[in-house]
Amino acid sequence: MATLGYIRVSTEGQELNNQKLAILEYCQREGVGVDKFAEVKLSSRKSPKERGIDDMLARLQTGDTLIVSEISRLGRSLGQIVDLVTRLREKDVTLISLKEHIDTSDNSITTKTQVGLFGLFAEIERDLLSQRTKEGLARARREGKTVGRPKGSTGKSKLDGKEQEIKALLAKGINKTSISKLLDVSRPTLLNFIKSRGLLL
Repeated sequence: MATLGYIRVSTEGQELNNQKLAILEYCQREGVGVDKFAEVKLSSRKSPKERGIDDMLARLQTGDTLIVSEISRLGRSLGQIVDLVTRLREKDVTLISLKEHIDTSDNSITTKTQVGLFGLFAEIERDLLSQRTKEGLARARREGKTVGRPKGSTGKSKLDGKEQEIKALLAKGINKTSISKLLDVSRPTLLNFIKSRGLLL
């Protein structure tokens, strides 16, 4: 069983030392050793992969412990945090967050309530975001603003710029499944691109 300390700061101007010190002081007080620190200098707006979350989860095994100075280090929203806590619990990895006094190895009613509230707050957060989005769209419509993608316009695609290549492949009689594999996209993505760009022969 290993103990991992996860530390992240969102800007280069911030220091990792305060988070690291808080974790080391906790471990000394509790008589626990830290086997490794994962130190990341990236914004929480980056993807879980870029923030080292995916790599960290891959390293953690059943019975391991993850320590953070505060729960916000793990994600930019409650939804992200709840998802990560759920994944850790599924792997039977203990999460300790110092600021919030969370220790998921403790099956007390207090800990269960804390984790449950995270899920509830994440749901509320999603509802509020949805409500704000709907209100913003309604307000824009009332003000006569165009909402959404203009009618007849096409969205961006990873296949943009490959129109001629696709037309050439179609002209040679190569089936669409083979073309999608060749261009590393799904068949539905290719079919939608061909239709939206008028590439049908």
